[in-house]
Amino acid sequence: MKAVYPGTFDPITKGHLDIIERAACIFDEVDVLIMVNVRKQCLFTEEERKQMIIDSLQELENKDRINVRIGSGLTVRFAEKLNADAIIRGIRAVSDYEYELQQATANMVLNNKLETVFLIAKPEFSFLSSSVVKEIAMNGGDISEFVPEEIAVRVINKYGH
Repeated sequence: MKAVYPGTFDPITKGHLDIIERAACIFDEVDVLIMVNVRKQCLFTEEERKQMIIDSLQELENKDRINVRIGSGLTVRFAEKLNADAIIRGIRAVSDYEYELQQATANMVLNNKLETVFLIAKPEFSFLSSSVVKEIAMNGGDISEFVPEEIAVRVINKYGH
């Protein structure tokens, strides 16, 4: 079975990597989809994000089951093109669940054969988001606990610290 894990990943966090690794233990193949979202102003280009994800995956035991792609439009349509069976979504809090439930339900209407699988964030990542990482880095804080070391350097360099 094949799953897609969509997001902006601007930048990828240790929480994202945990979800990717766990999904790759469940599914035969996982496509990480960097989805273009015109509503979000990103720090990194899609290509930069793709390379950061690829670099971050090198430490994972099951990295050979993971692909990284850039997509746009409806996630459900991109998933169909990839012949995916499921969409992976990480849930950190009740507020995530409410939003993700709406998205999953809409996707179910668009394609009732494509399942949405929610993976609950580990407690140490339950507060973590790319936005939190960027906010801390923008203000000169230490982000080394939240992103892989090589990603932290790239984020810090973007802010000129």
